[in-house]
Amino acid sequence: MMFRILLPTLAAAATVLAQTAAPSGSPVRITGGFRTRAEIWDWFEGSGDHRYAFSGNILRVSLAQARGDFDWQLELAAPFLLGLPERAIAAAPQGQLGLGATYFAANGGSRNPAMIFPKQGFLRWKGLFGDRTQSLRLGRFEWMDGGEVSPKDPTLAALKRDRINQRLIGPFAWTHTGRSFDGVHYTLGRPRLNVTALAVIATRGAFQTDGWGQLRTGFATVSATGQTGDGKNAGEWRVSAIYYQDWRHVLKTDNRPLAARQRDSGNIRLGTVTFHYLYNRQTRAGSFNALVWAALQTGRWGALDHRAGAVNLEGGWQPPALKRLKPWLEAGLAHASGDKDPTDRRHGTFHQLLPTPRPFARTPFYNMMNSQDYFGMLTLRPHGKVTVRSEYHAVRLTEAADLWYAGGGAFQPWSFGYSGRNTGGARSIANLWDASCDVNLSAHVGFGGYFGHMQGKAAVRRIYPQRGNGNFGYLELTYRF
Repeated sequence: MMFRILLPTLAAAATVLAQTAAPSGSPVRITGGFRTRAEIWDWFEGSGDHRYAFSGNILRVSLAQARGDFDWQLELAAPFLLGLPERAIAAAPQGQLGLGATYFAANGGSRNPAMIFPKQGFLRWKGLFGDRTQSLRLGRFEWMDGGEVSPKDPTLAALKRDRINQRLIGPFAWTHTGRSFDGVHYTLGRPRLNVTALAVIATRGAFQTDGWGQLRTGFATVSATGQTGDGKNAGEWRVSAIYYQDWRHVLKTDNRPLAARQRDSGNIRLGTVTFHYLYNRQTRAGSFNALVWAALQTGRWGALDHRAGAVNLEGGWQPPALKRLKPWLEAGLAHASGDKDPTDRRHGTFHQLLPTPRPFARTPFYNMMNSQDYFGMLTLRPHGKVTVRSEYHAVRLTEAADLWYAGGGAFQPWSFGYSGRNTGGARSIANLWDASCDVNLSAHVGFGGYFGHMQGKAAVRRIYPQRGNGNFGYLELTYRF
């Protein structure tokens, strides 16, 4: 209730501030952007329409002002989807055949849903207690776990942006609505140490265009991030603790029989501790980088005890040869626990909370829950405005008795936010080959394209016996003003 009152209050306060700006304050800045993406899906062939295309779009307009130790922002968003597929949902376990089906189901069966809502609206005070490194933000805002600091070393900054940030909590901005958070955000930002604390409730959005309301889902977290090393040996460490609670009382997605899940309307209450370390060393043979990310979870999964964990290990090399292409080779393993026994009193599936899963599964047919992902990546940067990237992933289940999970967490009050398919004991899901090209045409215009091919393995072919391969591609244009 507090945040339902807070947002209109913030909007009114921002309007008054804009009209009464003191000469010493900076002028009100109007910024925004428009993103349009044409998505083409060729999902594994099921009993519904697995081949289709649709258009996803979002317009964002922001008013912001800085006045000494105080600033504010009010941003409106207007997502709209065109031509969603009507017959792309099949009976379980085939389910929704690609994200076009997910958008269609999440928006009440509308083929062309649209909405306008407050994406952000906050007040921020800087220089708390006379300390310029401290700030406090109150209201609705976007935030990503791990994104508190960008390292000065460009390799570490890129590695953190693409392989660390948003694994567990993020704004899910790749979807056509995204999510925000209502609450309070504290930061202590010193040159070699950052401390961040939040207490927030998640908003609706992501796959549904209506982002007005809140969810009965939230978290509190505190983290510390430190920088190490010098110019040739740069590093970063981070530790965090997250308390997450989901009290929506919706049907949970896990590997228990349906009757057992229907009887369990208890809250999900999880504590998660995470750690990561990034390292980059520059030598005559090139630049070598390494990444370690790990998480442990404990708590309650409704009526069950919860114990789970995940780890990600990666290494990379940027050779000095082919300087015009600036190649970057990476390889690694991501492992997340699954549940061994659907009949016991313990839930062992790692829960990904409220992430942005797409950076870690660029064709988003899986996520970090009950999965093992062996991968290799090649990035080329032939021009300062052009990035070409190709990845290979071999994805399998950690536990055969558990489900094949996909999704990015809670986004509406009446559905869980994660889907799960029973593979009948098969573990190997699919191999993924993909390629992308992103071009910054100017400071205001960006263009990108992506194509991914899914080669279904035993688990996919058991669920989709007609054809176990699939494809996904898109073209995207972004304009910023």
